[in-house]
Amino acid sequence: MKLDVTTLDGASAGSVELADEIFGLEPRADLLQRCVRWQLAKRQAGTHKSKGRSEINRTTKKLYKQKGTGNARHGAASAPQFRGGGKAFGPVVRSHAHDLPKKVRALALRHALSSKAKTQSLIVVDDVRLDAPKTKALVERFGKLGLANALVIGGAEVEANFQLAARNIPNVDVLPVQGINVYDILRRDKLVLTKAAVDALEARFK
Repeated sequence: MKLDVTTLDGASAGSVELADEIFGLEPRADLLQRCVRWQLAKRQAGTHKSKGRSEINRTTKKLYKQKGTGNARHGAASAPQFRGGGKAFGPVVRSHAHDLPKKVRALALRHALSSKAKTQSLIVVDDVRLDAPKTKALVERFGKLGLANALVIGGAEVEANFQLAARNIPNVDVLPVQGINVYDILRRDKLVLTKAAVDALEARFK
């Protein structure tokens, strides 16, 4: 699969051959859904908590005598049916994370890359470097490339000026190639890869 390479200014910078086993697969929605669900579950804080009846600071004295009142039998005011009582089956502090095999995660990433290539939402640039960290100048360059909602993947390290200029642009994310993931790929309209990122991905999956 051949794709044209461009510069940040929109000029042509040759072409690159993309591996079909990474960028040429037929995307499977079930794999993508499993991986996104795994990512979102893993990042949940799980710090939600409500008090049960054993944790309520109320008297444990019996409300009224057991028999003869005509009312239901109650032993404590901390029962869930009373105002101020504990919550029945309330949330507790826990981890929402669940397992997903490493091979499934790797396959889902290749399917996410292939989905962008199939819909022509993949752009390859030669490099992402700026002389100065100027957001306005970067927005103008993104306008030439038609990037309003994009994920930019750099090499092993993203150039400092580019990262500073891009971090204040809404709907634009910048990550090093080690941080590429299915959720961030799918949540943005365009995927921008540098040539260094393409080489790193092909070395990773081959």
